[in-house]
Amino acid sequence: MRFSVRKHLGLEITRKLQNDLIKEHPLKQLFWECTLRCNLHCRHCGSDCKHIATTPDMPKEDFFKVLDSVKQQFNPHKVFVILTGGEPLMRPDLEECGKGIYEREFPWGMVSNGLALTPERYRRLLNRGLRSMTISLDGLHDSHNWMRGNIHSFDNATRAIEMVVHSNEIVFDVVTCANKRNLNELPKLKEYLIGIGLKSWRIFTVFPMGRAAKDPMMHLDNDEFRQVFEFIKATKAEGKIDVNYGCEGFLGEYENEVRNHFFFCQAGATVGSVLCDGSISACPSIRANYHQGNIYEDDFLNVWNNKFLPYRDRSWMKKDDCADCKYFRYCRGNGMHLRDDEGKLLLCHMKRLGFKK
Repeated sequence: MRFSVRKHLGLEITRKLQNDLIKEHPLKQLFWECTLRCNLHCRHCGSDCKHIATTPDMPKEDFFKVLDSVKQQFNPHKVFVILTGGEPLMRPDLEECGKGIYEREFPWGMVSNGLALTPERYRRLLNRGLRSMTISLDGLHDSHNWMRGNIHSFDNATRAIEMVVHSNEIVFDVVTCANKRNLNELPKLKEYLIGIGLKSWRIFTVFPMGRAAKDPMMHLDNDEFRQVFEFIKATKAEGKIDVNYGCEGFLGEYENEVRNHFFFCQAGATVGSVLCDGSISACPSIRANYHQGNIYEDDFLNVWNNKFLPYRDRSWMKKDDCADCKYFRYCRGNGMHLRDDEGKLLLCHMKRLGFKK
């Protein structure tokens, strides 16, 4: 495969900008895994969350200390805090968490399954500074409930989506996991989402971690995998909804065609996270152990400034399938969440799409 002159130029310019960003590593997004409890039991869960988690919720005051550390160097208005889990709405003190973040001048948002989002709670969260939200919807009624393991999930999630869409008070999108069951109903789901006024939609595919690793219905074959990207391209051409593939990996000929930007795994470059047990990491999708410290032993800001080498210098990834790949220059070894504890690449998007190295 050879890129067009325009795409090649875009990739080279993007690579230079990425190198500069890695060198400077300004913290722009900080995820807080505020709980590992969840009110659903989803087939594709990468973190294997449970209603009663073995790791207790992190006290909000402990995370506030992290924010106080970050403020010593970074403008809080330029660091977006994202609450994730588990299901953040499982925390009865979520409003107080939001209030503490907002009082420290950080904008904040959350990722939710929408099951427990009522109008009253949504209004309280807005009053505590909520500025963005992502809600998951994994197909039409039966497909979504099958995925989520709850007969009320679709109705509650769609009520939550309609409520947030029509409030026009926050940045909002819906995220969908493409799988064998819902793949052919994506066109109908698209029309449904457009019909309720959604403007922004993300589609992702499963990576082999957590429950998803052992569920064959979660894993698309190579033709189905390509079908996802062709659907996104066609939907983009229609211009009725802004749809993008997730940030999972380098996509070759699909680069800048199924996303509004070229691939760049920003884990550890601009994205950090504090996990439920205090571990300091990057994107919370990274389930392998690439932790760089722990807030109960280390200062977050010191760790951010002086560690994260495996994230920022990825030359160590140039082995195995990546050893002689001509796309490594742009791929940089794919997303960090696609590496296991030993550094082995679990999934290569280019290989799945049939591109030769």
